[in-house]
Amino acid sequence: MKIAIIHDWLTGMRGGEKCLEVFCELFPEADIFTLIHNKGTVSPVIEKMNIRTSFLQKFTGIKDNYRSYLPLFPAAINGFDLKGYEFILSSSHCVAKGVRIPKGALHICYCYTPMRYAWLFFDEYFGKYNPVKKAAIKTVTNYLRNWDLKTNSDVDFFAAISDNIRLRIERLYNRQAKVIYPPVDTGHFVLSEKDNEYYLIVSALVPYKRVDIAVEAFNRLDKRLIVVGTGNCQDELKKKSGNNIEFAGWADDNALKEYYKNCRALIFPGEEDFGIVPLEAQSCGKPVIAFAKGGALETLTEETAVFFKNQSVPALIEAVNEFESKKNTFSPETIRNNSLRFDREIFKEKIKKFMEEKLYA
Repeated sequence: MKIAIIHDWLTGMRGGEKCLEVFCELFPEADIFTLIHNKGTVSPVIEKMNIRTSFLQKFTGIKDNYRSYLPLFPAAINGFDLKGYEFILSSSHCVAKGVRIPKGALHICYCYTPMRYAWLFFDEYFGKYNPVKKAAIKTVTNYLRNWDLKTNSDVDFFAAISDNIRLRIERLYNRQAKVIYPPVDTGHFVLSEKDNEYYLIVSALVPYKRVDIAVEAFNRLDKRLIVVGTGNCQDELKKKSGNNIEFAGWADDNALKEYYKNCRALIFPGEEDFGIVPLEAQSCGKPVIAFAKGGALETLTEETAVFFKNQSVPALIEAVNEFESKKNTFSPETIRNNSLRFDREIFKEKIKKFMEEKLYA
C-alpha cells in the first residue's frame, strides 16, 4: 500500500512532531509531504524519511518567517499531487487536512486542532495591529475558515488529541472524532525529588501561550523563574523581566530533562489543546500550576496540580502562594503515575489499532 503522511511544516520538535515520529515508525516506507522543511530541526527518525516540500520552500527567508505566508498555505497544500497513494494520513493543526485526496484513497486526519489561525486566538496574535492591518487579516481569516470548512468533507475519519479538540471538531466541522491522546516519552524522564528553588516554564514564546502573565506575576513575587523556549515575543518578555527571571533559550531533550528534574514546579499559564509539557514535568514527579482550561483539565488532577481559573496576573500569584503553602503534600510518585497514562507505547498501540480498523473495515 502506498502511503502519504501530510504534516503542516517541519521546523522543530514540538508535540505534533512527536506524534509524527510515531507515524514514521509505524509507516517507515511512507512519503512525507509538508509546506516547508528546515533540515536538521526534527528527529533523525523523521529526517531519514522521504520528505517532499511545497513551492513555499523556494521563497527567500521562508524558514524564519513562514507564518507571514499564511494566505498561500491552502494553495501550497493543494499543490501536492497524491495520485497513486491509497492511504493518506494528515497530521494537522493548520492546512494539512485540506490536501487534495485522490479518488478511492482513504484519508484519516489526526487533528491537533481546527486551524488555530482562522478560528482561535485572533486577538492574541493580531490585537496589537493597527485597524487597517487587522481588517485585512480578518479578510484572510474569513477566507481560511471557508476553505477549512469546505475541505473537511474530504476527511473520512478524524482522530482528536483530546476531548477538548473532539468537541471543537464537532462544533466547527459537525464531525465526530475519536480521542487518542498524544504520546509522552515517559521512559526518557526520571522521578526526582530535587528542588533547586526555581519555577519553570517550557514554552514557545508566542502571544497565546501567555508567558507574559507569568513574567509579571514573578516580577511581583520576586521568586526565581527559568523560561525555556524561543519565539517572537522573546525580546519583549526579556525587557519586562526582573533579575529573578532567566531566559534559557532552546533546550534539547537531555537538557530539558535536567530543568524538569531540578525545578520546584512547572508554570503553565496558557490554554492548550492538549499540552505535552505538563505531562513531561509530571513524568519527573513535578507538580504543575496551570490555567484551568483546555487540555490541562484532562491531563492534570487535584493530586498533581494547583489550578487558577482566571488567566490573569493576580490569579497566578494567588495560585503560586497556594502551592507554596501545600507543596510538601504533593507525592512525586503519584504525580509520575498520572503521567504514565499517556505513555508513548500506549499512543502507538491505540493509533495503530484505530488506523487498521479503518483501513481493513
